[in-house]
Amino acid sequence: MRFTVLAAAAALVITGAPVALADSGVPKIDWQACGPEHPGFECASVKVPLDYDNPRGATTSVALARKPATDKARRIGSLFLNPGGPGGSGVDFALGAGNTLSANLQGRFDIVGFDPRGIGRSDPLHCFASEADLAKFFEGLPGFPYQAAQERPFFDRYRSLGPECRDDQTIARHMSTADVARDMDLLRRAVGDRKISYLGFSYGSFLGATYANMFPRNIRALVVDGVLNPELWSSGRQIESDRIATKEEFREFLRNCDEAACVFGPQSEKRWNALLASVRAKPIQLGDQVYTYDAVISAALGAMYNPRSWPSAAALFDQLSDASASVSVAAEPDYPNGFDAYNGNVCADIEFPRAFEAYRAIGRYAAAGSEFGPAWWWGNAACADWPVNHDRYTGPWRTRTSAPVLVVGNHFDGVTDFRGAQAVNRQLAGSRLLAYAGWGHTAYGLSKCATDHTNAYLLNGTLPAVGTVCPANPNPFLPALASAPEPLFQPTRR
Repeated sequence: MRFTVLAAAAALVITGAPVALADSGVPKIDWQACGPEHPGFECASVKVPLDYDNPRGATTSVALARKPATDKARRIGSLFLNPGGPGGSGVDFALGAGNTLSANLQGRFDIVGFDPRGIGRSDPLHCFASEADLAKFFEGLPGFPYQAAQERPFFDRYRSLGPECRDDQTIARHMSTADVARDMDLLRRAVGDRKISYLGFSYGSFLGATYANMFPRNIRALVVDGVLNPELWSSGRQIESDRIATKEEFREFLRNCDEAACVFGPQSEKRWNALLASVRAKPIQLGDQVYTYDAVISAALGAMYNPRSWPSAAALFDQLSDASASVSVAAEPDYPNGFDAYNGNVCADIEFPRAFEAYRAIGRYAAAGSEFGPAWWWGNAACADWPVNHDRYTGPWRTRTSAPVLVVGNHFDGVTDFRGAQAVNRQLAGSRLLAYAGWGHTAYGLSKCATDHTNAYLLNGTLPAVGTVCPANPNPFLPALASAPEPLFQPTRR
């Protein structure tokens, strides 16, 4: 799962009904103040074609939010955002990070976020009748199966999502990334920009690559940060990367821990392996909480998004290692639909296997790569009975864009590993690769060097020199990290 950040923002009320398509097919955006909770921001909702094969037919709504440019005299245009997911809210992202991004970019852009179709406030897909039903879906399930007996029940539960989600909701049949890219190009025209400026993180890199290949002549400036290789993602082979990427960053976590004499050291790798063996055999009681094997793996995987969380993760692992083992513990939808939307988009884009035996075999392959592989793989079982969209885009992924794309990747990104950035740099002719030699998921706002280069590119088209590598921040376990830049994002999923 590829959520990056859902910026903290209060609930948004979008004023007015969605504006219909104009005669030209381009929606007119009626921007209104978002409300007193978000001073200086404007919100809107517009209609776009539900099916671009029938552009004059049924429509669906897309919600937007923007921070208008403060330097009107030197305004460049709109900067479109995607925070990742799939399933992340671009509206929340703009509301949460818009002021910072606007200041970083000298107030010369309208900072525009939108909830992709089927997500958040954009005619959201809901697979459950209520949040209580969503919670019930997960009852009795591990985060991912780590014992053979868990595999079939997990597969059957996740496989049941397909009919539940898609059968009675039209939007479920039109949630491909290709359609989101078509929406974004329509929004580009609606805001009056001749070419697009875009900043996409994590899954947003796949949206950016899709847009670049579908609309290569419409690029003014396009940044992808925390990059998925679209050839792997669109073909369902992302597990080839995932099964080792998190392991590589986690080994850096352990190395830095030992180097800084963190609480989980001094032999942190030995303690980690012993902890996994212990918790796999029997869950561990810590205070009022019971930790199973999948919970420990998920905690480690989650820490790989942001190195600032490493000290607290190390403290948790230290406490778990010292703890004694204990017995295990057995209307109208209006809830946040991140889980539903993630599956709605992924299953629309990617043709995954149908049979349980295939999931089990690939699960073994994933586990052979690292202890984190199964955590990335098994959730794809939601797509086992969910046909892909006929209008998805699966390549080709090699093109030359009207302006060079900036590709940003971290050497130790355990969520979207550096090889994905290298691949997209090869695929997009004329693009420039900017590397960050540190850890964590995405670099903007984490590395001052990467942030400065990204800002210069968005503002002026200035590319970093070929081969530029931004230095790593200090060891995350050392107090010196307190002087490092505060990350713009607080990632939780891809």
